[in-house]
Amino acid sequence: MAAPSVLGLISHKVFPAQMGGQKCIAGFYAHLSKRVPVILAASRENKDSSENPYPVLPFLYNHWWGFMNLFRLYRLHKLIREKKITVLIVELSYFGWLGLLLRRITKVPVIIHSHNIESLRFKDLQKSWWRLYELYEKRIHRKANHSFFITEEDRNWAISHWQLPPSTCSVITYGTELTEPAKFEEKQSYRNQLLAEYSLEASTRLFYFNGSLDYLPNTDALRIILNELIPLLHSVDFRFRIFVSGANLSDQWKQALAGYPEIIYIGFSSNPKKFYIGADCFINPVTLGAGIKTKLVEALAYNQASISTKAGAKGIDANMIGGRLFLVDDYDWYRFAAAMVKMDLSKIGNTSADFYKEFNWDNIIQKALISLQSYV
Repeated sequence: MAAPSVLGLISHKVFPAQMGGQKCIAGFYAHLSKRVPVILAASRENKDSSENPYPVLPFLYNHWWGFMNLFRLYRLHKLIREKKITVLIVELSYFGWLGLLLRRITKVPVIIHSHNIESLRFKDLQKSWWRLYELYEKRIHRKANHSFFITEEDRNWAISHWQLPPSTCSVITYGTELTEPAKFEEKQSYRNQLLAEYSLEASTRLFYFNGSLDYLPNTDALRIILNELIPLLHSVDFRFRIFVSGANLSDQWKQALAGYPEIIYIGFSSNPKKFYIGADCFINPVTLGAGIKTKLVEALAYNQASISTKAGAKGIDANMIGGRLFLVDDYDWYRFAAAMVKMDLSKIGNTSADFYKEFNWDNIIQKALISLQSYV
């Protein structure tokens, strides 16, 4: 069977990849490009660099000005012809219409790579037009040759609500480069660094929360931490600090966090490894948003004990983690806080080998190639 040659269409800022969704796209194509030829046509706010193992051509208008890409059809058509592209992958559904138009012109099959059920995300963001987008999103997925979904929950939802044939839907999740748990000695070393750097007593329990902080599901989680969890933690004799990292936090939120001595806001961290490993526990009190929470995948990959709502752990099977993931019913903040206090870290095993197998990029790409090759 011939190997596919892939053109990816990207409608928003991805490069340089810093946040979870951006790293998901960059990682997917980095590992895919090891197996097949890959070129990305991206919106103009992206940057190509020597760090990318594939060319990124930032000549498209972003999704807000997507209709202007009608003036880029000739260049896209020429690119497909000259590079002998055999499969188009549209990242998210925004440029789905453009992919389908290119398919009509070139006969090249189209795959929609979904990272959320976007219309449900817009519903959570209280966008009045989310139902209109759902009509578009449903049509795009039904017209595409194939759909990649980020979780089994999203795939099943699309099959049920949009009547997609199961044979045209695959789960292609977020991946990790890590292949084994962090060792105890490494965790202890990073923990000691954090205690020394922030002048904390050794008995202090260290928690970590990370995310894009201009995104409603994550700012809602901050609200829960401040208004629900911290008061409950203060009701018992418990010494703790919560590290919070992430980009694009508003000045209003910075002022709010500054009013809580229990919160250590570290801003955007280009290398959050020491927090993922050095903290005692990662917390994920997220109840909004679809798709997979990349920050939780990263925490578990770093062998971090994690407490999450069930909504925040979609796409992750707690039974295969090895005891590292403790799930709490959504909005049960009393039980969430109790888990933060009572979790016995000495009795929790390492993240399991099954997790690293499921979320390893090479294994994920192998699944994607099976679908891609069927359209060559």
